[in-house]
Amino acid sequence: MDTRAVILAAARTEFAAKGYDAASVRAIARVAAVDPALVHHFFGTKERVFAAAMALPFTPGDRLPEVLSGDRDGLGERLLRMFLDVWADADFREPMLAVLRSATTGERGAAMLREFVGRELLGRVADALDLPAEGRLRLNLAAAQMVGIALLRHVVRMEPLASASEDEIVAVVAPTIQRYLTGT
Repeated sequence: MDTRAVILAAARTEFAAKGYDAASVRAIARVAAVDPALVHHFFGTKERVFAAAMALPFTPGDRLPEVLSGDRDGLGERLLRMFLDVWADADFREPMLAVLRSATTGERGAAMLREFVGRELLGRVADALDLPAEGRLRLNLAAAQMVGIALLRHVVRMEPLASASEDEIVAVVAPTIQRYLTGT
């Protein structure tokens, strides 16, 4: 028996049925018929189980510290560069496109993506920046702009965006992302 594969199958079932927030390591372990300690042994955290179950090649917790470190004035550029960098990786892009398709065709997929991105990505950024409610709206707007860029660049492949260099995109968009994040 491949215990890791059994746990991942159980995690996919739990996340699909309950969404990210309501799924728990204990419930995943129960469905997999293993001790919760084994889930922690293989994956560490619920975030890492989700990333593995969705075949994502990274977890936000791994990449966000580098984005959030440094001066606040460069935050928009660092966040946009990280976003463009992970979307340029085919190992990330393909499973993420599947997650996005799931989110646009059904409420379960939308809830799972909303909860995961809301808590593990945007929530962490908002908490690190100590953003008030208005700042959280701006953060959502920044995310919407970046996802739009990813869709036009990698799915629709709209020119000249599809062939633009990362530096060209950053030069135009980073100041706007910065305004969204800091309000300045």
